[in-house]
Amino acid sequence: MTVRVVESCLIAVGIVSLLAVVTLRKDLAGVTGTDHASLILSGRSLVAVHDATFLLGPAFCAAIGNGLILGYLMLSSGLVPRRFAQFGILGGSLALVTALLVLFGAYGQSSGASFVLTVPEAVWELSLGIYLIAKGFKPSHVLYDDGRHAGVDGPLAPVLTTPESIVGP
Repeated sequence: MTVRVVESCLIAVGIVSLLAVVTLRKDLAGVTGTDHASLILSGRSLVAVHDATFLLGPAFCAAIGNGLILGYLMLSSGLVPRRFAQFGILGGSLALVTALLVLFGAYGQSSGASFVLTVPEAVWELSLGIYLIAKGFKPSHVLYDDGRHAGVDGPLAPVLTTPESIVGP
C-alpha cells in the first residue's frame, strides 16, 4: 500500500536526522572556536524532526493504512470474517486517537496510555497475517464474476462450472 511507502520515507527522514546529530556531535567535540550554542540548537532541532517523523510515520500511517483503510476493505469485501475486520477498524481508530492525543500533547508517545491504545492495532496487524497464512481469504463475490457484470477486462476469476451447467436441463 502507498501508506506503507510514505511511512518508510518518513522513517528514513528520521534516521537521517539522527545521523546528522551524530555528525554535529563530532563537530562539537573536535573543533575549537565554533559556536557551541548553534550546534546544540541544530542538534535539538534534528532530534525534534526525528520525533515528529516517528509520530507521523508509524503512528498515523499504521492507524490510517492498516487499521482504517485495510480494515474497511476487508469488511466491505468479505474476504475475512466480519468481526475480524471490525476489530481492525476499531484498532485503527484507537491508534489514530492516541496519535492525535500525542500530537496535541495530552501525553508522551511512549507513555502507558499510548501503549494501551495502540495494542489493538498491533494485534490486528499480527493476527491478520497469521489468519491469512493459516486460512487464506474467504470466498467472496468480489473475486468471482458471472460475466454479466464483467469490467473491460472481463471477470477477475472464472466462475466455477457446476455439474448442472455441463449436463444441461
